[in-house]
Amino acid sequence: MDESPDDWTLLFAWREGDMPAGEQLATRYFGLLTRFFLNKVRDANAAADLVSDTFLGCVARKGHIEETGKFRSFLFAIAMNKLRGYYRKQAKRRRELEDFVDVCVANTLPRTPSSLLAHAQEAQLLVAALRRLSLAQQIVLELNAFEGLRGPEIADLLGVPVATVYTHLRRGRKRLETVVGQLTTDPKLAHSTMTNLEGWALAVRAKVEEVTDEKK
Repeated sequence: MDESPDDWTLLFAWREGDMPAGEQLATRYFGLLTRFFLNKVRDANAAADLVSDTFLGCVARKGHIEETGKFRSFLFAIAMNKLRGYYRKQAKRRRELEDFVDVCVANTLPRTPSSLLAHAQEAQLLVAALRRLSLAQQIVLELNAFEGLRGPEIADLLGVPVATVYTHLRRGRKRLETVVGQLTTDPKLAHSTMTNLEGWALAVRAKVEEVTDEKK
């Protein structure tokens, strides 16, 4: 039987100065946050900074935190706010990025693929295509692929209706397939890229977990 402290208990202890509790909590969610940020910012250092800022946001947040809902949803909300702040600083746009559903990340992210899989044609193509989706579509697709979360779980994490999640998943996959086809003249590469979505996600997750293990 697992008798380890729950996430909220660790957070409250951390806020009271218990650093080991903070380290334990950070270890639990380091991989999730790293995978979330890694494909949405300009470099690995920026992703690492955003992970740190998210954890610090949990501790530095003023006022009483109600122990309601799942801690992961609370953490993810802070992470998205940190990402919004990053885009506001980086993107040269006329309007602020207030609605993630309307934000396209193609122009704010590097054109080169993630260095984690720089030698794989499919990964290069898939990364380029994902970055041309709306951020809402990209997030739900990655949560589904990277974390293995289903519609209701993603809805709970993001605090949106399940129907909205399924809409983003459906439209995101359709849009992804269209963009992949537009980015390559090789139909075989386009087909293998779409059918290898799960394999690509697993490969990235494995790389991130290696980094996580190194930091333990």
